[in-house]
Amino acid sequence: MNKTKLHEFVAASRVNEKNICQIYALKDGEPVYEDCWHGFDTGDAVHVMSVTKSVMSILAGIAYDMGCIRSVDQKVLDFFPDYSVKRGEKTIFDVTLRHLLTMTAPYKYRSEPWVKVCTSDDWTKAALDLLGGRKGITGEFKYATLGIQILAGIIENATGERCLDLANKALFAPLGIPEHAPHGDSSKEDQLHYVLTKSPRTNEWYTEPAGRVTAGWGLCMSARDMARIGHMLLCGGVYDGKRVLSEEWIRQMTSPILDLGEDFGNMHYGYLWYTPDIDKPVFAAMGDGGNLIYVNKEKKITVGVTGTLKPKIFDRVQFVEKYVLPLI
Repeated sequence: MNKTKLHEFVAASRVNEKNICQIYALKDGEPVYEDCWHGFDTGDAVHVMSVTKSVMSILAGIAYDMGCIRSVDQKVLDFFPDYSVKRGEKTIFDVTLRHLLTMTAPYKYRSEPWVKVCTSDDWTKAALDLLGGRKGITGEFKYATLGIQILAGIIENATGERCLDLANKALFAPLGIPEHAPHGDSSKEDQLHYVLTKSPRTNEWYTEPAGRVTAGWGLCMSARDMARIGHMLLCGGVYDGKRVLSEEWIRQMTSPILDLGEDFGNMHYGYLWYTPDIDKPVFAAMGDGGNLIYVNKEKKITVGVTGTLKPKIFDRVQFVEKYVLPLI
């Protein structure tokens, strides 16, 4: 399949590929493939859903490299000295940053209470109120989009900087990624529109009423900018001769720490990054709609894929490996 055929294949798809907006690939840091659909251009931003979480992990690593975070085994409450723990709650005292980053933190709910958190005045505090519980720390993987909001508070309290400012200065600018602006409206109607829109967005990051970025979703980027992030990681944290992130953090972040089992396609999980196949030198950031940062260390290829919201797309890595890599 050549580039023209791939464009036609995506454009004609009625199933998994129909929502793809952009694909952008780098090999050895040089552009080797790019294409767009549905009226999007290369520089347009798309809400990349849970890829946001993986970018937050990079920001945590930057804070770690700055010496603002001593260890991933620091207790979460170390970063919130003014937080008042509810009477009878004991588990929260033992929850660490590592538990947040590996999605093994315990929470006091069966399903995520979106309305309760997303209508509160401070989403980070609301997420902290959910942390802990009677079962204690079991080490069980529990995917938590709301819970990871705590990470935004940790980074800001540790560094003394807003996450968005830190991202613009220490991550986006060195990679040539446009400066991102806060998206300040957090009404129910605006949240739904932000998630469901199929139109290009500006370079922005959703913010909650207390002014922090949303850590589990809300970042808008182009596929080109995601490929650049992947290339930085592929190069051990260096981009255009400048160190952005330590090799130590990248190694920990992308290591296959947890086996996620069949519910997650038998992938493995590190610090908010996936290892799709433990036998391949590949790691990835993934979000709803098939939004993807794909990094292949052996082939020295990174691929960004953006897509509008479409639930239950689990094969975007396989799509890249089957259709995009052969073109490169």
